[in-house]
Amino acid sequence: MREEKVIVLDYLPQGYAGMKKMEPIIQGLGVNYFALLELVATKEVKLNEEVKINDKEKVIYIRRKLKESELTNFAKSHLEETIKKIVKSKEEEFIKFFNTSTRISIRMHKLELLPSIGKKHVGLILSERKKPFESFDDLKKRVGITVEIEQMLAKRIIEELKGEEKYYLFVPHFPTPTAPRR
Repeated sequence: MREEKVIVLDYLPQGYAGMKKMEPIIQGLGVNYFALLELVATKEVKLNEEVKINDKEKVIYIRRKLKESELTNFAKSHLEETIKKIVKSKEEEFIKFFNTSTRISIRMHKLELLPSIGKKHVGLILSERKKPFESFDDLKKRVGITVEIEQMLAKRIIEELKGEEKYYLFVPHFPTPTAPRR
């Protein structure tokens, strides 16, 4: 599971204030797995530009993986719009999620983890998906969801990026190691 491309959320030409070594920093969102990454840049990049990580003309190396709380305020303000753009471009994959999602437990379905989807909508989605959904518009029309599906999915992805969820649907979760018990 490796990100190959990131969308630039913020570009800091001098790096962070107080850094020992001044190097240009890119804060980016991975296109495939929604990983938040901090990259060291070789030359200036534009906001919302899609950058290949192995492109040595623009990126020297990946510095580290970021948490949502470590993003700059500017990057946080562009995060939801950027996620919506990625969701729209990967509509087929997300429709497949709606068509094939299963239960998490006896009482809970994966669809219930999405904001604005309750038990009634889950029941409607499950009964309507006997004929698979073809697009977000088809899903909205047949089920009667009033919110924008891209925005609903973007909100869920942001919650997962914060790293405090019990279940992860779209963002691979790598727990931070805990201190050993004594």
